[in-house]
Amino acid sequence: MDACKRRGLRKDAEINRERIVAAARVAFREGGLDVPLEEIARRAEVNIATLYRRFPDREALIEAILADRMTEFVEAAEAAELAGDPWEGFAGLVEHICGMQAADQGVTEGLTSCFPGAALESPRARALAAVDRVIERARRSGTLRADFTGQDLMLIMMANAGVLGSTRCAAPEAWRRLIGLILDACRAGRADRAAPPLPPAPSAEDMRNAMLTARLHR
Repeated sequence: MDACKRRGLRKDAEINRERIVAAARVAFREGGLDVPLEEIARRAEVNIATLYRRFPDREALIEAILADRMTEFVEAAEAAELAGDPWEGFAGLVEHICGMQAADQGVTEGLTSCFPGAALESPRARALAAVDRVIERARRSGTLRADFTGQDLMLIMMANAGVLGSTRCAAPEAWRRLIGLILDACRAGRADRAAPPLPPAPSAEDMRNAMLTARLHR
């Protein structure tokens, strides 16, 4: 095979990959991460064998689609560390993450699931480390209740995912009310009303297992 033909085949393969990624991004945003791969191939106007040549399994395709959203998660968390007001940094981060979920059903599922061995876990770990620093900074400032943990943020994201699942079409802005109520509950108690203690937080391992279970059972 001559060099020109090989270059042509590589170009065709790259075009097909771009079409599959573009179709999957829309399909996952609209229908979540379990949209049939055949539907994605149909939208991309390629056959299913072509899709599998570019992406050997669903996890590889999810990784390609969600990588940039995980980068956004990292950037939002690291920017929140630099906010002038620790509470505003924390609250703004919660609102940003939940807004990402509201805008994209695939993100809703991706942020509350684990993908063992996938490259998505590295930026997720970086983001969660920054989240922990944002939380600690807000706690030290006295504006965030002292018993709030990183696992509590995961619970908020899971709660938001549940509300979005029920209201995304009928009441698409309902999640904002939920987050407003939650943030109010997260503020440290006023001098005239001490915040009551919370039940014990789940461990990081418990939350990881819950996220793995969510992915396996979805």
